[in-house]
Amino acid sequence: MCQLDIIIPVYNEGENIINVLESLRISVKTPFRILICYDHDTDNTLEALKHYDQASQLKLTLVKNRGNGAFGAVMTGFEETTAPAILVFPADDTTNAVMLDRMYEKIQQGCDIACASRFIPGGCMKGCPWLKDILVRTAAFTLHYIAGIPTHDATNGFRMFSRRVIEQIPIETQEGWAFSLELLVKAHRLGWKIGEVPARWIERTYGKSNFRVFKWVPIYLRWYFYAFATPFRRKYVALKQ
Repeated sequence: MCQLDIIIPVYNEGENIINVLESLRISVKTPFRILICYDHDTDNTLEALKHYDQASQLKLTLVKNRGNGAFGAVMTGFEETTAPAILVFPADDTTNAVMLDRMYEKIQQGCDIACASRFIPGGCMKGCPWLKDILVRTAAFTLHYIAGIPTHDATNGFRMFSRRVIEQIPIETQEGWAFSLELLVKAHRLGWKIGEVPARWIERTYGKSNFRVFKWVPIYLRWYFYAFATPFRRKYVALKQ
């Protein structure tokens, strides 16, 4: 049985997907399955997969998006997962496959979320647009050192979840990647264990990123303030007791 389900949402990632799959095939020792979640049958990712010579060496499942966009693809992927651990992996990341076994070890050690952090020794963030860089670093610093979130990179959507997180924490986010921050801050409020490993983030070489700073900032802010409210909520509950 596969111990890890890796969800890869794609949108015309034909230039990237084979290199990503190869990095996973070569680097990950944990038994895993890959769910390629796509929107349309004309997506060039599917054509690239037809010419992937090593496909038989991987457990690949094609999952058609039952919603819309990246968020719909991830939610559809979550519904299709069966493994004890679940990860959403970027369709252009050929760097961090080597970290997945370490992340899975965190889950085995009792963590409900294993976070990949760009801001601890061994991690880095390169080539990020200046505005996004400032927002990400500011949010990461304040969420860790002020709100007490036990990862140095809370806004990084690259993280591994236990099945308990996916099955027991309802997702209220309706678009974008803020669902990952939502699951993190909700798990933290519940007192569930969170760990982290270093990760390297490098601006994509091919294609165009679907991250929309101004569109998604208000969605992230909801969960940002939720995280800051958690210590006060805990103090209030303690006083009542």
